[in-house]
Amino acid sequence: MQDYKKPSITVDVVILNKNKEFILIKRKNSPYKNYWAIPGGFVEYGETVERAAIREMKEETNIDVDLENIIGVYSDPDRDPRGHTITVVFYGFGNIKNMKADSDAKDIDIFSYDDLDNITLAFDHEKILKDAFNLL
Repeated sequence: MQDYKKPSITVDVVILNKNKEFILIKRKNSPYKNYWAIPGGFVEYGETVERAAIREMKEETNIDVDLENIIGVYSDPDRDPRGHTITVVFYGFGNIKNMKADSDAKDIDIFSYDDLDNITLAFDHEKILKDAFNLL
């Protein structure tokens, strides 16, 4: 039987507050070490993307998130230098007061849409955030 290459599946969540501010983490590890990123991570085998999103938010931000909807699916084979990675991106709400950098996060902070021109984002996260705010 031939072994086929398969893309990895990840999830990201734009966690919003009532003022439409959102959380970004500063990445602790490569790729994009020290870049700001939407919190997220890999879906584990046997896990739904929704469950993975909730788990990853708790692990990376210490926030119990309520997922609202999907922003989109991003599948450009070159979006992640580690290999072909497809991400399902949600937006949701959580108690931002509970935020704490954890797991793969070196730092965590709250941003607004106007901040996007002044920060360096990992992966295709600038496009994702712009898409998110076009939907909201």
